[in-house]
Amino acid sequence: MFCSKCGAQIEDGVKFCPKCGEKVGGINFDNVASSVNGAINDVEKQIGSAVDDMRDSFNGGGQPKNGGERLKTDRGLLAYIILSIVTCGIYGYYFIYKMAHDVNIACEGDGEQTGGLAAYIIFSFLTCGIYSWIWLYKLGNRLSANAPKYGMQFQENGTTVIMWCIFGSLICGIGPFIAMNILIKNTNSICAAYNRKYGF
Repeated sequence: MFCSKCGAQIEDGVKFCPKCGEKVGGINFDNVASSVNGAINDVEKQIGSAVDDMRDSFNGGGQPKNGGERLKTDRGLLAYIILSIVTCGIYGYYFIYKMAHDVNIACEGDGEQTGGLAAYIIFSFLTCGIYSWIWLYKLGNRLSANAPKYGMQFQENGTTVIMWCIFGSLICGIGPFIAMNILIKNTNSICAAYNRKYGF
């Protein structure tokens, strides 16, 4: 066995490294801290990107050449959760609006239309939240159906998403977050493929 700190060889049954005093078999806090810092940096990048996206939307920016539109490809679940909490849910609605907007552009020509924010809010209110699940289900199916158009294949579709929403809620309430993560991942992939196809 070797010390995780200094690399010195250690005999079995020894609790501390004879060379540097590091606890044998203990947690290497440097590695843990490095992992946590990496995760925090990823979330900060996602939040920064989301804030930039909101600012660009309000300022009319983000429109690239030839009148086309570069779609957002770096959405993240943690940024969605944190910004929704910080803004008392307002960012969650903006997120839905932008996701529907980008999917409608990337999947244009498939004969479908993902309902926008107004429909999402009104019909969710009228159906006591049931429409929000229908919206997620239809979005999951639409992303799955359009993946081959960009040379991709998604294992998850609307059924996977709705099952996570319904039955996953029984698992400590994490199901809807897993469902949203699936939609975010697939939307990012479709948008990235769209950007590549049209040179954005």
